[in-house]
Amino acid sequence: MTAFSTSRILCTLLAAIVLPVSAAAPGDMPVNTFIGTQDEGNTFPGASAPFGMIQVGPTGEHYAGWRYSDARIRGFGHSYLSGAGCWEQGGQLQVLPVTGRIGPGGDFDTAKPESFDYKRYAAAYTHEGEVGQAGYYKVRLTSYGGITAEATALSRAAAERYTFAPGTASGNVLLNLGQANERHSVVGSEVRVVDDHSVEGKITTRSFCGGAQYSTWFRIVFDQPFTAHGIWDDRGGFPGANGPSQQGDSRPHGVWLTFDLKRGAAVTAISAISHVDAEGALNNLKADGMAGGRPVTFDAMRAKAQADWKRELGSVRIDGGSNDDRTVFYTALYHALLQPTTGSDADGRYRGYDNAIHKAKDWIYYEFFSLWDTYRAQNQMLALLRPQRARDIANSVLKIREQGGWLPRWGYANFETNVMTGDPVTPFLVDLWRYGALKGREAEAYSALRQNAFGVPPEQIRAQGRSGNPSYLSQGFVQYDRAFVSKGMDTDPHHGASATLEYSLADGALAVMARALGHTADANLLDQRALNWRKLWDASVVDAPTGLHGFPRPRLLDGSWFSDVNGSYDPRGERGFHEGTAWQYQWLVRQDIPGLAAAMGGPAQALHRLDLFFDFDALAADPQAVRKSWVVGPYSYYSQFRYNPNNEPDLHAPWVYTLMGQPWKTTTVLRAAETLFGNGPSGVTGNDDLGTMSAWYLFSALGLYPDAPGSGRFLLHAPRFAHAEIDLANGRTLRIDAPEAKPGERRFVQSVSWDGRPLSRVWLDWEQLQSAGKLEYRLTTQADPAGWGTHARDLPHAPAGIAP
Repeated sequence: MTAFSTSRILCTLLAAIVLPVSAAAPGDMPVNTFIGTQDEGNTFPGASAPFGMIQVGPTGEHYAGWRYSDARIRGFGHSYLSGAGCWEQGGQLQVLPVTGRIGPGGDFDTAKPESFDYKRYAAAYTHEGEVGQAGYYKVRLTSYGGITAEATALSRAAAERYTFAPGTASGNVLLNLGQANERHSVVGSEVRVVDDHSVEGKITTRSFCGGAQYSTWFRIVFDQPFTAHGIWDDRGGFPGANGPSQQGDSRPHGVWLTFDLKRGAAVTAISAISHVDAEGALNNLKADGMAGGRPVTFDAMRAKAQADWKRELGSVRIDGGSNDDRTVFYTALYHALLQPTTGSDADGRYRGYDNAIHKAKDWIYYEFFSLWDTYRAQNQMLALLRPQRARDIANSVLKIREQGGWLPRWGYANFETNVMTGDPVTPFLVDLWRYGALKGREAEAYSALRQNAFGVPPEQIRAQGRSGNPSYLSQGFVQYDRAFVSKGMDTDPHHGASATLEYSLADGALAVMARALGHTADANLLDQRALNWRKLWDASVVDAPTGLHGFPRPRLLDGSWFSDVNGSYDPRGERGFHEGTAWQYQWLVRQDIPGLAAAMGGPAQALHRLDLFFDFDALAADPQAVRKSWVVGPYSYYSQFRYNPNNEPDLHAPWVYTLMGQPWKTTTVLRAAETLFGNGPSGVTGNDDLGTMSAWYLFSALGLYPDAPGSGRFLLHAPRFAHAEIDLANGRTLRIDAPEAKPGERRFVQSVSWDGRPLSRVWLDWEQLQSAGKLEYRLTTQADPAGWGTHARDLPHAPAGIAP
């Protein structure tokens, strides 16, 4: 989630909509790509391959590209992120099929540049018959006599098929370069008509919460010749012009192509993009979109795309539940496998953070790293399901540091956005190291992480790293300073309290890696820095409505506590915290749960505070109470004291119950939280954030969740489904059985066994999961406060060196 304020669209009806034509494969693995397209889920319904470079889908008036309730389709864009919260996130090369005369005084008047504004020529459409499957999208435009638009995609190329109404003599296809998503600023563009089948061009945009500029090259080829064409810009249209034509500053720019439909009512376009150059786009087109020197057919590409998705989705198999239950699960898996996106072209070339061209030989370079979000759940899910991709992802992050001078925080295309706060790259990479994805590169990775943890990037590079390190290293906290100069929209001192908690968590993770690699002195120092969260703990703070004492509180550079203008401090206020409050961030101490409990007055008081945080009694009586008790708006971060299931800082909080010896309460909270995920457009809670919320749901449903970064532990809880199988590396399979599980009904863990042997502790280690085997749960309808997982011996200890 990123810092963007908007009013929540209250669409209760949409939340209940079930879209029946959504299965990506026969009923066993149904996917509904419309899930998350409403209420700021910010997913896109269009076509993409797993981790695909190119995505084709509809664009409307929403800043993220598409919202289910948008009234008209402005075009079909060729680049989207799934679930991000920032504006300016794709939609380049808007393509729309239309009918009508293009010329002076025509339906598209070449004398009037405004005729080519996509807000003006956008098409009405109908949801009736609309299809959103993994690898395939279809919608009927009701404007222009009725046109059926379809899209499918492979890793580096996509196909679109536009079928005009019977009897239509000619049809046009508009390629709009000057307009992308609603808030995605096109800095400049260039286009050239190559021949009577092909167009190529370049679009440079300023992207992602006011970020830097980057370029996308494209090549698009049609299955039949166009009989007329022209180029438009801010002066109007120029029939027959081939270009090259250049334009800038979001001014009108594009190409129209006219097709004689006597040859057939359908026009197919094969497209490819590249962030390297025009040659890269052409190579990608040839690799994934051509066969025998000719464009592949739409149906051939669709068949391959859906076969690829069937293989990807089939690596996790579940039994039990309704079609809706299964659709929610497999759509979450689908969303978790979309990012990061492929960044290297078919020839291995990619554009690095130094803006130079590099080559990935025998591996794939990835881009678009939403680390503040993904380090908490999606990273671990990919490592579990796709270890080879996890290795390439880890290598990509290290290449960013090698070529750009510093590790990323939120990497977009080939630049650092500096969006969000804290130090997410450390837990991200430490977990990948713990899972074996950095084998052979441990020393390089540790050197990069140490540089980041002990220093600050030089002023001349874009990355700002731990911008709060000067205060943090000298005093143990990041000062709260809203006037601190930032290289981007965010910087750590603007949110000093939450940045301190994030740094402290990252230090605890890095200490584990340092000790394992023999850097004992570093490990000891990092262990102590992992306790820096305590330097924010002000025992004198009182939450007036509850009477509770002690909360994290921002500190100023001179060490004094932050106070509001009236001299008070409210732990329900957002000052000093990024997208949250002290109530939500107080639980971000996963490296020192015993210390946290002690600060709260002991385990009993800490558990009482958790109960208040979750409104436990209300949701235990009725799981639907969460829609009133919890933070209910995607961007309602502020002035809140309850659990926020829409955002990342407290995603792990349900498992704090487990870590304090009350695992049945974890189950109660999870079953209630799962009601927020549904088979409809509003079926994702908050921004999906490049698969993070979806990965959280998958772990919740499967019965395990990653513990503190670097620990290698996966905490256990009652699964949602009766049976699951997960394919691991080298042909191994992890089996999870919970015969008594029934989606929608609460069941509590009575006992657990691993490979037939009783397991009293509440976690499995990474090595146990990788060895494969059978995880068996016996569930019961009644919670046992003295049963499984409630004894101190069953709980994990804090990492070495961390003690209350």
